[in-house]
Amino acid sequence: MKEYGAESIRNVALIGHGGSGKTTLSEVLLYTAGVINRIGTIQDGTTTSDYSPTEIEKQISISTSLLNFEWNNSKINLLDTPGYADFLGDVKTAMRVCDTAVMVLKSAEGVEVGSETTGRFVNEFGLPSAIIINKIDNEHSTFTKTELQAKDRLSSGAIVVTFPVNEGINFDTVIDVVAMKAYKYSAVGSKKVTESDIPTELLQTAEKYRTEFIEKVAETTEELMNKYLEDGNLSSEDLDKGIKLALMKRNLSPVFAISASKAVGINNFLDFSSKYFPSPADRAGEEVLLKESNNKLLLKPDAKGEPVLFIFKTLSEQHVGELSLFKVYSGYVAAGMDLVNQTNSKSERLSQLSTLNGHNRTEAPKLLAGDLGAVVKLKDTHTNNTLTSKNLSVIIKPIEFPEAVIRSAIVPKAKGDEDKIASGLHTLHEEDPSFSVKFDPEISQTIISGQGELQLSLAVKRLKERYDVDVDLVEPRVPFRETIKGRVEDAEYKHKKQSGGRGQYGHVHFKMEPLARGKGFEFVNAIVGGVVPGRFIPAVEKGIIDTMQKGVLSGNEVVDIKVTLFDGTYHDVDSDEMSFKLAASQCFKKGFLEAKPVLLEPIYEIEVTVPEEYMGDVMGDISSRRGKIFGMDSDGHFQKIKAHIPLAELHKYSSNLRSLTQGRGGHKTHFAYYEEVPKEVEQKIVEEYKKSREEGH
Repeated sequence: MKEYGAESIRNVALIGHGGSGKTTLSEVLLYTAGVINRIGTIQDGTTTSDYSPTEIEKQISISTSLLNFEWNNSKINLLDTPGYADFLGDVKTAMRVCDTAVMVLKSAEGVEVGSETTGRFVNEFGLPSAIIINKIDNEHSTFTKTELQAKDRLSSGAIVVTFPVNEGINFDTVIDVVAMKAYKYSAVGSKKVTESDIPTELLQTAEKYRTEFIEKVAETTEELMNKYLEDGNLSSEDLDKGIKLALMKRNLSPVFAISASKAVGINNFLDFSSKYFPSPADRAGEEVLLKESNNKLLLKPDAKGEPVLFIFKTLSEQHVGELSLFKVYSGYVAAGMDLVNQTNSKSERLSQLSTLNGHNRTEAPKLLAGDLGAVVKLKDTHTNNTLTSKNLSVIIKPIEFPEAVIRSAIVPKAKGDEDKIASGLHTLHEEDPSFSVKFDPEISQTIISGQGELQLSLAVKRLKERYDVDVDLVEPRVPFRETIKGRVEDAEYKHKKQSGGRGQYGHVHFKMEPLARGKGFEFVNAIVGGVVPGRFIPAVEKGIIDTMQKGVLSGNEVVDIKVTLFDGTYHDVDSDEMSFKLAASQCFKKGFLEAKPVLLEPIYEIEVTVPEEYMGDVMGDISSRRGKIFGMDSDGHFQKIKAHIPLAELHKYSSNLRSLTQGRGGHKTHFAYYEEVPKEVEQKIVEEYKKSREEGH
């Protein structure tokens, strides 16, 4: 297999809204480059990059696929990412290792929410970018409108490189403003492209686009700008150099007119990307941390350097086991090489290395710096881990996955499946770290969280298919708190039991009062004259703490309370620690119920980002959830609404928000504080708790 140096590699991620045609485009690129001999379709479930049974069934990309092909002596590694909001974590994995992000837009629909979200990732990662306006063969195609929208909402550097001659269902020709030629594409599958002069009636439009393009390139450096102002043009050598530089400086985001389903405009895109898209060698290198000193080091993609690779994705393949996808940041890697996992200091042997086209693996004896590949069966290495030689202990900055926006509790349908479920959930988290799992001891539930309902329901489906375990998803319990608002000057309880032989005796008097929110628990020993002997005082405190943890009203933890033990009596023979612990527990319960007990609920701060036209609906919905809006900001075309909403009202909020805003709204939440539950809600919770106690649950 041919080896490619960093300067010959182009790592390109296809990103954008679901249904924009990224997978079809990937398929056509592979066909045009001669990797496959027939074009698969999503409808038939025959595409190279959507190969998992779930992707075929749902006809959407769920996981980022790695593909590769050669064009004009360059190796193009293509990352086909999901467009559905539930799988944003996978988009981030691709963004972390690519050198150019290509946004795919639908010509008729323009910039959609998925485009805006992933567009923000492009800026977050500081990536060079390009834009493909796809589906120009749609009868409602609006190339010019979409291109202007992209300039306004995605990148001011969005400048046309190819535009359509005959937009709509007969679309077969593009004009390339760099080459200043027209290119007519024959029937799909023929790979035939005919070059000709630009039709006279379109020459003015082509010259307008070309001038705009050259001006944008000339803006990149003072030297180019001066040459352009002097000559009114740039030489082809200066233009070539300038295009590459403008892309790297993110001054230019070239726009291409394409129909992936008709394979029109494909060669122009491939020629441009192989010639001008930055290679790993063109970019500055990767800033890494030296493990020992935490100092920063700039790691260049030099094939002669020490080997450093980064695992950006883990796949679990049937009949293969775990497959780790990686990028080589320095040196080279070869089968049989021993490396150290810098995250856990364990040694790993690289067995079989391969390049991927979907699930088709081609063995690769050696991969050089800048390249992407896969390795099977690493023992202790997972997503976000760095592997290096023993001579260079560095850590590559991990991928920061998006915060979870939905959570559910998992309930096994059969007893005894707990271990299998735990192990399965752990594997699913390894494969997709944006899906997380934790056991919450406070509510005694295993909570799974992620980016959306589809992601969570797929996790349940995979548990069934791979591990043969059935689970239900239920709304997680809310961790309420109990406290008091009143004071009790004297709560008293005497625990006395006589049952032949030695009895039990403990007698206490408490004063109970509320503490400020967040102050926890304070115990004061105010016993005078040894009426309760010192050795029993810790048992009294323990009795109170145990009862506080279990709760009195609703089975939830008691907080922010001060208890003073000021009196009591004891018996020389019958008193012991257990007697005083039991007396304290009962005395606390009695006093608590007399001291105006209340329930507190967790309130979350929520920040909702929505297009202006949905503001009224979203604000009405927040109010219906007992929410209080406390701030609003504008963010480009969006409005940000800040509010406080009880956690009990937030279950499945992400799905609701998507349906309210046609998928264009997003939100983040974090815990803010505890607040008193309204009386009618409290009553309901207390009654449910009593009922469950009576039923013996």
